[in-house]
Amino acid sequence: MTEHPATSPSPRILVLGIGNILWADEGFGVRAVEAFHRAYQADEHVTVMDGGTQGLYLVNLLQEHDHLLVFDAIDYGLVPGTLKRVDGDEVPKFTGAKKMSLHQTGFQEVLSAADLLGAAPTRLALIGCQPRDLEDWGGALTPPVATRIDDALTLARTILAEWGITLTPRDVALAPTERLLGHDLDHDSYERRAAPAAAAT
Repeated sequence: MTEHPATSPSPRILVLGIGNILWADEGFGVRAVEAFHRAYQADEHVTVMDGGTQGLYLVNLLQEHDHLLVFDAIDYGLVPGTLKRVDGDEVPKFTGAKKMSLHQTGFQEVLSAADLLGAAPTRLALIGCQPRDLEDWGGALTPPVATRIDDALTLARTILAEWGITLTPRDVALAPTERLLGHDLDHDSYERRAAPAAAAT
């Protein structure tokens, strides 16, 4: 009888966007993961999610996954629109080092809580973009940040490839019911509403 080596299960991967779309560039993470979901079909063991500003409510979600890839607006102290990758133990430092909003401190606590429970993802990667404007209530992403979304998706593909994941570009546009955000909160609809509001001010 021939024995075959046991194959290890594929890691469960969470691709997460965090932030608040109501505060201009604070919405980078949400808009990036929205674009990711619109552009690629992921394997069944890859979860793509808009984490918004849910904070500690995300702890259980992290417990269910082995690897975590996060999109977020991060104040690196660099030129607006600068895209930077951070890996491993450095990720919590950047999500709380310079507090820009309540969601960042909350996500640092999410990572700490998952670690204390012994269920933190074994691999972490952060794709952060330096914001220009975080005070424009109801405003869209500023041009330096909006133009980096495609680059963020390219970087995400690189990271996931390192983790053994191959993405399949979508050939057919997603139906409204399959989008991550609805009710006029998806990027295109929100931009159309934000533009007239900005012009009126």
